[in-house]
Amino acid sequence: MKKTAANDKLIQVLSIAIPVAVALLIGIQTRIPLGSWTKVIPHIIGLLNTTTALTLVLGYGAVKRKNIELHRKMMGISFLQGAVFLVLYILYHISNPSTAFGGEGIIRPIYYFLLLSHILLSVVVVRFVLLAIYNALAGDIPAHKKFVKWAFPIWLYVSISGVLVYLLISPYYA
Repeated sequence: MKKTAANDKLIQVLSIAIPVAVALLIGIQTRIPLGSWTKVIPHIIGLLNTTTALTLVLGYGAVKRKNIELHRKMMGISFLQGAVFLVLYILYHISNPSTAFGGEGIIRPIYYFLLLSHILLSVVVVRFVLLAIYNALAGDIPAHKKFVKWAFPIWLYVSISGVLVYLLISPYYA
């Protein structure tokens, strides 16, 4: 892939368009009846967050051991899992009402801190991930490393916090 001004502009647009589109789709109050199968989606999303955290760590370990081929595979799998997560997240939220968290005591503010930080950082990480992948594919490894410095820890936090949020809210799914 060649670095071009058009590709840079596309990343800028996607970095804004993806979170805005997700917010708009989720904000639609009319629920689209996709069927009862959508009730399983949160459990798949929890699994995807878990496996994404795993592939991110494996990819990090691979690059530290200079195993670039394994690194590429793990990052590609992580990116694919992120894309599947995004589609499933939208499908679930346009077809099901939000689940209220029923926890009480100290766990309640912990849950909401994790949820809020998870959501906010998931918006932020989109741009870093797109730039990291773009620069890697373009062969600009110094630029790739510049963006990975931010993308990796944020993406890993988003994945792990997603698992924790899932574990905390899952008892309250209908």
